Amino acid sequence: MGEAEQRFGEFVVVRRHGHVAELVLDRPKAMNAVSTELARSLTDACAALGADQGIRATVLTSTHARAFCAGADLKERNSLSDAELVRQRPTARGAYTGVLELPMPTIAAVHGFALGGGFELALACDLIVADRTAVVGLPEVSVGVIPGGGGTQLLPRRVGAARAAELVFTARRVDAVEAAGLGLVDQLVDEGTDRDEALALAGRIAANSPVGLRAAKRALRLGRGLDLRAGLEVEDAAWRSVAFSGDRAEGVAAFNEKRKPQWPGE
Repeated sequence: MGEAEQRFGEFVVVRRHGHVAELVLDRPKAMNAVSTELARSLTDACAALGADQGIRATVLTSTHARAFCAGADLKERNSLSDAELVRQRPTARGAYTGVLELPMPTIAAVHGFALGGGFELALACDLIVADRTAVVGLPEVSVGVIPGGGGTQLLPRRVGAARAAELVFTARRVDAVEAAGLGLVDQLVDEGTDRDEALALAGRIAANSPVGLRAAKRALRLGRGLDLRAGLEVEDAAWRSVAFSGDRAEGVAAFNEKRKPQWPGE
């Protein structure tokens, strides 16, 4: 499967690099601010990716040179009435949920500003690769709201309750080096290399069984927050879903025959 490109609305592009999908935020004139249209397009793109059994890993990237995503489109928000804001909420929420619920491993490639909703999109991914220009944070309380794209739930799961509280309550921005030290991002790379490094990591992930990858992600996500006994039941259910799959049979055969597996993906 070669590289292919599909556009969702004006601001979102999906590029396929073999078994790796690149989910591209492409609203450079507004630093990828999450407008109603961008949110709707991102939701649609995620739905298409989730249904594509050929995709084994997805990388979330940006076309803007100085920003991953600056957050919610506050200019648009300022023009909405209270009733319009209420109607817009499910659309906005759908974008963050769409990324969060992608069934394959996901990686955010972050450079420049990833603030508010922008950082929440990164937090919705399994891993975050950031270059040294990255600046992350959840500044919502400084404009009278709260993180509403999953930030209050995803951030403490990454860094613990007290650290998340400090970051949310102060609304402060965190540079790349501190972000790596705090665990806000997972891999710190040289300036300008976040996309390439994230795609390379996705390629290494995509060499593995697509059935195994999706089941492992499901077990990791569903088991989070459960007590150990319940978590092990989640793991067992995920194991049973792959133990008799074509991928498992091929993986064992390839290992014994000392060859590269040719995953059937089922």
